[in-house]
Amino acid sequence: MKAMIFAAGLGTRFKPWTDSHPKALAIVNSKSLLQRNIEYLQQYGIREVVVNVHHFADQIIEAIEKNKGWGSNIIISDESDEVLETGGGLLKARRLLKSNEPFITLNADILTDLPIDQLLAFHDLKNALISFGVTNRKSSRCFLLDAENRLCGWENNLTGEKKISIDKENLHQMAYSCVSVFDQEVFDLIPQRGKFSLTDTYLSLAADHLIYGYNCSGGKFIDVGKPESVIVAEKMFV
Repeated sequence: MKAMIFAAGLGTRFKPWTDSHPKALAIVNSKSLLQRNIEYLQQYGIREVVVNVHHFADQIIEAIEKNKGWGSNIIISDESDEVLETGGGLLKARRLLKSNEPFITLNADILTDLPIDQLLAFHDLKNALISFGVTNRKSSRCFLLDAENRLCGWENNLTGEKKISIDKENLHQMAYSCVSVFDQEVFDLIPQRGKFSLTDTYLSLAADHLIYGYNCSGGKFIDVGKPESVIVAEKMFV
């Protein structure tokens, strides 16, 4: 099985580190975020990993080469010309992710212990196109799921903006945990092009395809989005 780690972002919330480094190389207890996520995938036997790069791409490539991929085969998806966000980055990496199996995606700046084997089992059980981890933590933006945890919409809790894909009553909010599994056929279905978020893709496909949230509440999760979050991350991930 292959996976993709999104590591191309500008990391604007993580300044001043990202004025001279990519956020993916920020250190948590002597290991970079990128190394930690590569080793996280290795726990589930996933050693074929695509990493997209843009911001200080040369530093990420150098770190991978110096450390021999931390024991994994790392393939670079080069977005040096233009950062494409998660959706555009995924679409650009299509050729690199091609196989006869589903594949995993995750964000370099997220640390979690979400059980990938259980996510994959859930994905198979639901016969889903896409499945992703969700938790019941507080978040400014949440997915709206039905009683079966099928994706029906999205809501911004700060602005009140809603995007509804399937109009149902009694939808509940769950926060995205940024670890997802995709069937290969998704590449033929993505309507967006250029620079776009995976959230846009999820919402545009949800009405006609099975997309589910896998509830992994209770496990470890942290968005290492700001410098102060490193302190919290170091208490959670030794």
